[in-house]
Amino acid sequence: MPFTLAIGDFSRATHLSVKTLRHYHQIGLLEPVEINPDTGYRRYATEQIPTAQVIRRFRDLAMPLEAIHAVLTTTDPRARNALISAHLSRLEADLARTQNAVASLRDLLDHPAAVAPIKHRRVEATQAAAISEVIDIVDALLWYQGALGELRATLADQGVSGTGPAGGIYSSELFAEERGQATVFVTVQAPVLPVGRVEPLTVSAVELATILHTGAHQVDLDRAYGMLATYVTDHALGVDGPIREYYLIGPTDTPDETAWRTEIGWPIFQTGQRDDHHQAPSVR
Repeated sequence: MPFTLAIGDFSRATHLSVKTLRHYHQIGLLEPVEINPDTGYRRYATEQIPTAQVIRRFRDLAMPLEAIHAVLTTTDPRARNALISAHLSRLEADLARTQNAVASLRDLLDHPAAVAPIKHRRVEATQAAAISEVIDIVDALLWYQGALGELRATLADQGVSGTGPAGGIYSSELFAEERGQATVFVTVQAPVLPVGRVEPLTVSAVELATILHTGAHQVDLDRAYGMLATYVTDHALGVDGPIREYYLIGPTDTPDETAWRTEIGWPIFQTGQRDDHHQAPSVR
């Protein structure tokens, strides 16, 4: 018969609250070894203290309870290590995002009047292969990556060559309402046959004011948008129309996010200027 502790004593021994222990019992994560059939009082074995300590440390690392349960119940050491390694990788990714956000905020506070060159250029109408869907803005990055991968694979299967960098067209509703039309396209030399989500598209001609964003799409992209919007507004150039992005260097070119280059284009009145450099006004 193992030595047992009442739930209150087990709580003190493990620094897990009684409420938490009851919840872990309900979900099958840490079950007491004995339950009094008359009173319902729970008792835990002293041998369960190390297990409780392991659970507590996993929770300190924000591991979901379902994942902890899988780690504790698997008998395959490799599967157990893979589960733990996957969670540590997620933590590392979260830490990297936090560090990027901190660095971005510090730079924004230290350099509130950042400037960047603005260009004007006209994009002529061209044929393309495209995927268009109504999406939620929180899904935009993953959707873009999946759509671009599908486009590249379809073009390769059909032996159709792209003629330039991939691009995106994003409706105003996507930004204002957090849900709207998004299109990812690749310009092509020959028409593409519709397959799956991929459809032929004529990308319309447009005059753009453009700015170049360097780095990952989720880091400081809003600052580039802000500088571009300020320039267009200050010069009374803006016209109604969707934003364009051109992925000059992106995830399909290199995994190094610091090397990514995204050209953002804001539709404007035709100015007659081509690739002229302008200095963006201060953003305050």
